[in-house]
Amino acid sequence: MHLTPAVKPSEARAAFGDSLGVGLGFVPLGLAYGALVTQSGLPWWWAGLAAALIFGGSFEFLLIGLVTATAPLASVALSAFMVNVRHVFYGLSFPLHRVPGRLGRAYSTFAMCDEAYALATGEQARAWSGRRILWLQLFLHLYWAGSATAGALLGSLVPGVDGLDFALTALFAVLALEALRDVRGDLPTPVLALLSALTARFLCPGELLPAAFALFTTALLARHLTTRRKPSHA
Repeated sequence: MHLTPAVKPSEARAAFGDSLGVGLGFVPLGLAYGALVTQSGLPWWWAGLAAALIFGGSFEFLLIGLVTATAPLASVALSAFMVNVRHVFYGLSFPLHRVPGRLGRAYSTFAMCDEAYALATGEQARAWSGRRILWLQLFLHLYWAGSATAGALLGSLVPGVDGLDFALTALFAVLALEALRDVRGDLPTPVLALLSALTARFLCPGELLPAAFALFTTALLARHLTTRRKPSHA
C-alpha cells in the first residue's frame, strides 16, 4: 500500500532503459524525416505534428511524397491501410490486456509501433506490468516526435541536402535485411515480396508501393489458405 507511489517512478526508469537502444536508433531517422519535410516545401511544424498524431514511421515518409504530389485522399487512405495493416495482426499477441484503463489501452493501441511490439512481446517482457509497457511506448513516441521536430527546425536553417529522400528506401532496405535474417528457411516469403514488387513496377508504376503491398498481402493470404487446406500426412 505504501509502495504504490514508489512503483511508478521505478517503472518509468525501467521503461526508459528498455527504450534507450531503440530510441537512439529513432533519432537519426527522425532527424532525416524532419529535414526532408522542410526541404520538400512543407512548414517545419508539419513534421512534429505528423510524428505526434500519425506515429506511422515508414508511412510518414511515404506521406511526404503523397502530400507534395497532392495525391487523392483515396490513394492516401489506401497507402495508409496497406503500410500499417500489419498492426492488426500485432494486436493478436501484444499484451494489451495488461495495460490498465480504457485510456491507457487506447493510447497503447495507437502507439503500437514495430519496435514497441518487438520489445513488449519478447521473452524478457513477460513479467512487465502494463504501466511499464505504457511508459515504454510513450518514450518511443517522444523520441520520434522530438527528433522529427528537431530535424525540421535544423532542415529549415540548412540549405538543401541531397539524398534525404533516400531515407525511406534505406529504411525499407534495412527492414528487408533484418527480415531475411529471420526467415529461417521460409524463402517463399521474400520471393513473394520480390515478385509483388516487380509485378507492381510493370503494371502500376505510378502507384508502385500500394500496388506491391496489395499484391503481397493477397499472395500471403492465398498461401495461408492453401497451406491450411492441405491434408496432413501422418
